[in-house]
Amino acid sequence: MGAHGSNLDEILAEDMHHWYNKFMRESPSGLITLFELKTMLQMQGMTEEASSYVDQVFFTFDMDGDGYIDFVEYIAAVSLLLKGEINQKLKWYFKLFDQDGNGKIDKDEMETIFKAIQDITRSYEIPPEEIVTLIYERIDVNNEGELTLEEFITGAKEHPDIMEMLTKMMDLTHVLEIIVNGQKKPEKA
Repeated sequence: MGAHGSNLDEILAEDMHHWYNKFMRESPSGLITLFELKTMLQMQGMTEEASSYVDQVFFTFDMDGDGYIDFVEYIAAVSLLLKGEINQKLKWYFKLFDQDGNGKIDKDEMETIFKAIQDITRSYEIPPEEIVTLIYERIDVNNEGELTLEEFITGAKEHPDIMEMLTKMMDLTHVLEIIVNGQKKPEKA
């Protein structure tokens, strides 16, 4: 975590002009499409779950729903990921998990997101089913198999181990660093 912390401190210290130049270098039109985001993140050959996860991330950051991430949305996303308060991050996590937009997260929605994250990060330490089971055992107080926003936020805050797990699983630092530092070009042999 230390390496990420120092990079993020450097990223935060950069001025707005520098952020704007990096954004425009990656996306000269001033808008990032879903396709461009997947290209930046080198999504070719990823699983359907990983691709769906990036779709969901894109749509949560596309705050006005116009199909593009503009500079203002980009800065808002970066700010949330780097400096957001716990409640803001938990609301964002909830929106990301709530794939069908019904205001509740079911086990399948959460498991799909965790599988996708593992496919992208290539980190398979704990099976997604175990993570979801643990979360629901602890914070689904009504045993309905669904979590409302209130249950999700309250439960995460009341169980530091779950909050830590969510924070670790939902850490998009690597995604942000790819966007900020630019896509590394493959070296030619």
